[in-house]
Amino acid sequence: MRDARHLRMTLAVAAVLVGSVPVLHGVGRIRAAANPAPSTSAADGRRIFRFATFGDESFWTDTLHMNEVVESAVDPTTALSVGLKVDAEALPPAVVQGIKSGSIDLKSPATTLALLQLNAVVGVRGTVVKVGGKDTLTRFGITCAFCHSTVDNSFAPGIGKRLDGYPNSDLQVGTIIALSPSVPAAAKAAYKSWSKGFYDPRFNIDGINGPQVIPPAYGLAGIHRITSTGDGSDVAYWNRYVGITQMHGHGSMVDKRIPVNVQNPPDSISADLPALQAYQLSIAAPAPPAGSFDVAAAQRGATVFNGAGKCATCHVAPLFTDANQRLHAPSEVVSEPEPNGAPSYASRTGTKMYRTAPLHGVWQHPPYFHNGVAPTLDSVVARYNTRKGLHLTQQQQADLVQYLKSL
Repeated sequence: MRDARHLRMTLAVAAVLVGSVPVLHGVGRIRAAANPAPSTSAADGRRIFRFATFGDESFWTDTLHMNEVVESAVDPTTALSVGLKVDAEALPPAVVQGIKSGSIDLKSPATTLALLQLNAVVGVRGTVVKVGGKDTLTRFGITCAFCHSTVDNSFAPGIGKRLDGYPNSDLQVGTIIALSPSVPAAAKAAYKSWSKGFYDPRFNIDGINGPQVIPPAYGLAGIHRITSTGDGSDVAYWNRYVGITQMHGHGSMVDKRIPVNVQNPPDSISADLPALQAYQLSIAAPAPPAGSFDVAAAQRGATVFNGAGKCATCHVAPLFTDANQRLHAPSEVVSEPEPNGAPSYASRTGTKMYRTAPLHGVWQHPPYFHNGVAPTLDSVVARYNTRKGLHLTQQQQADLVQYLKSL
């Protein structure tokens, strides 16, 4: 087996050969310098989505010291176990072969540093330099893809081709944050309570622990209210909110309804928002896999959806949502009360209401509702049937599930 020093040299050389670090480093700043006018290109947006940190290294490195945690204790096996993903297409052939043969040690933090040099860890950016002759992770940051991308597992579990816009339902965000030595004990307990695929985007604002399901970032074209409570009228609102208040990138975010007033200069996000939105709006919802639903039952289920199930009242075709026309009071939805006894999530938001979720690609992202109270589509239908007094038969419910799987 190769020693760690030889491994680091091999991967560093591979990084130079494929040119990944020089091309992608500081993508947002490089693009802005070349073209001061904000880009609306989806291609630019894809690079921003995958690789731009908006300067959040100042938080993840200088405040949380995650670079020290990763360098000392996070090997690839550990990273995969908490839901981080590896982009197989960023791996040079020699690295692919080394993983297959076992000559690359997946239980060494040095290997994680080498993968970061290749920009192969989805949603994570790291700067690795020699300090006293040793590879050292000096800067650590995250990107949009951290929560809103996964991989197809085509190489191995957690390693494969990127699937942008898919929620990372394996990601244990709270567990990762709790690794920081700078997080107070009380906050660590809250973070550790978050299940995989859950995150509370208000916890650091209001101190309430009510984690929400990480939502998909696909299938949003034509929908004006893109969050579960419809707080913003476009994707750029939520990108700004998350980029500044959650990722802790540099810029300003003001929303008196919440209230939020974060000023974190210099502005490293505004110029990237148009292109980032363009890319996200270009990501179509995934079609259901062949053979994943009963076609005849789905056809019957469509009749239930538009008739006895009353689903089409709010899930209006072709977007399968009425979010562009209205929002709904908490009393109208079937997802509350919150499962852990927290206050209504809507009460913690700008609108104090809920958006009807669009249904294209709904087969792909369980659990369901903003708080994940329904683990399957069967439980979604059963919950509606009971709470809304629909009196659907078991056959109607089963057919309706098949129709939802077909969307």
